[in-house]
Amino acid sequence: MAFKERFDLSVHHRTHTGEKPYICSICSKAFIVKCALLRHHRTHTGERPYKCSECDRAFKTNNERSLHQRSHPGEKLHICSICGKAFIVKGILLRHHRIHTGERPYNCSECDKAFKNKNELLLHQRTHTGEKPYKCSECDKAFKAKNELSLHQRTHTGERPYKCSECDKAFKTKNNLSLHQRTHTGEKPYQCSECDMAFKEKFNRSVHERIHTGERPYKCFECDKAFKTKNALSVHHRTHTGEKPYICSICSKAFIVKCALLRHHRTHTGERPYKCSECDRAFKTNNERSLHQKSHTGEKPHICSICGKAFIVKGALLQHHRIHTGERPYICSECDKAYKTKNELLLHQRTHTGERPYNCSECNKAFKRKSDLSLHQRTHTGEKPYKCSECDKAFKEKFNLSVHQRIHTGERPYKCFECDKAFKTRNDLSVHHRTHTGEKPFKCCECDKAFRMKHALSVHQKTHTGEKPYVCSICSKAFILKGALLRHHRTHTGERPYKCSECDKAFKSKNELSLHQRTHTGEKPYICSICGKAFIVKGALLRHHRTHTGERPYHCFVCDKAFRSKHALSVHRKTHTGQRPYKCSECYKTFKGKWELSLHQRTHTGEKPYRCFGFDKYFVRKNLLVIHNREHTWMKQYKCSECDQAFHEN
Repeated sequence: MAFKERFDLSVHHRTHTGEKPYICSICSKAFIVKCALLRHHRTHTGERPYKCSECDRAFKTNNERSLHQRSHPGEKLHICSICGKAFIVKGILLRHHRIHTGERPYNCSECDKAFKNKNELLLHQRTHTGEKPYKCSECDKAFKAKNELSLHQRTHTGERPYKCSECDKAFKTKNNLSLHQRTHTGEKPYQCSECDMAFKEKFNRSVHERIHTGERPYKCFECDKAFKTKNALSVHHRTHTGEKPYICSICSKAFIVKCALLRHHRTHTGERPYKCSECDRAFKTNNERSLHQKSHTGEKPHICSICGKAFIVKGALLQHHRIHTGERPYICSECDKAYKTKNELLLHQRTHTGERPYNCSECNKAFKRKSDLSLHQRTHTGEKPYKCSECDKAFKEKFNLSVHQRIHTGERPYKCFECDKAFKTRNDLSVHHRTHTGEKPFKCCECDKAFRMKHALSVHQKTHTGEKPYVCSICSKAFILKGALLRHHRTHTGERPYKCSECDKAFKSKNELSLHQRTHTGEKPYICSICGKAFIVKGALLRHHRTHTGERPYHCFVCDKAFRSKHALSVHRKTHTGQRPYKCSECYKTFKGKWELSLHQRTHTGEKPYRCFGFDKYFVRKNLLVIHNREHTWMKQYKCSECDQAFHEN
């Protein structure tokens, strides 16, 4: 290399020798030439001696001021011969020209990566050396580049110098403003060559193109997982380190990413800034709104290749696909139980930790899931947003509406492979399967009794605690189950909403109607394994079975008398208390049991519902009909153990 003056040659020699004779007295940084030291010194003093005559902006060097002054008259002397773009300084034109030529003359000695300009190379080399020379005076955070420090300092000052002329929104960087303005213009200049999708940012297009190429250039050194973007890798690293730098100022909950904190914060403020243009529903996130809007268009772009089912979001398809493959990739570290989704695992882990993070503001009841809290809150508000189009019945949950609609359609999509019985819900099928396997997974810790359903266990446990949370507003009688309270309430109102289509008889509960309908169909599905006698209800079979075994499990605590059924014990207890709660409305006679009252009322009505088809004779009670029938057959069922004499009645 040749030089005009000896001084320039001397300075150049220092690039070979590494000599830097000019040292900063404040930070000890060394420089080849004195003027570079003077310019550097101004970063410590803040001195900006070169002022612009047009706008009073000040600069550290005369060269910086000269370049700035060209921005006032719009003077751009250096024009690109390929695309016609104009630049204030020649150096920027040279860098721009390399976009067209693809030239990258600056190579990294560590990893052979190449760069268009020297400054890009210097910044890159700091990733190898770890050097971060620009420190924030507020929080001591350090940065590789000066512009990174300047941007960071705006988080402390709150400065947002770039304002949008359309909506007055302000931004920290000019680039962010440019990107924002495209939301007004709708401009998406970066198109994917594979699928014609367009993007506002070049970076977003680059990330999108990796979907087509399958490229995942950012790998985790801990678990070999690969990612499309550097930011996704950084976020993933925090799952290994446990770092959660974003903390809620209200409840101190910590998050891995800032956007998760912002979404969480809206649970405290109730803010829902994203509104649907179709139905005015509002959402916490733009993604929630986008998914909701597809419910209006009916768009379901993600289709299962096995069964053809379509989904709004790709994640739902992936979860569905695991139903076919049986894959359960999320394993609990406590009990090795496996789950299809990460969310299912998190919910399960709360059974180990006992965590219930969602509290009701009305009654302080706590829940594992936010959806459970939302459903519970409807018990306070009475809200039932899901209405049946057939009968106007309303439900708290969408799922319950779907199950209810199967009553109208008759659909029973879940079939048992053992007995071909079909069910409306998958859960009903799972519970039914246990009748074949005999499995009773829910055990009571008090008495070791086991149950097929969790709900049955919960109800049973209340017999130990004595808890009866459902109280009648009329007579203050308390019940373990809400359904029992509703049925009881009908004794006050006289309501009988379930009518038989055969004889117009009405009943208080659906179960009573189902049992009654078997008297028309003759169905008796419960058969005694000892004598072959059949029964309409399972409870009747159990009571009958005790006539063979002699079992009398219900004991009176007053006189130690034992009974085959709980009801018989209840009636007997009233002989000790003298209680006769059932009154006849005709003659005010009182009875211990409801059944006795029903029999008595037939003396007023003359009703004799039990008919002998042989003699066309009618009876008030069923047992009288049975005794009468034995007279036809001459059957004498009851024998004396002493003399073998037989009798019609016991």
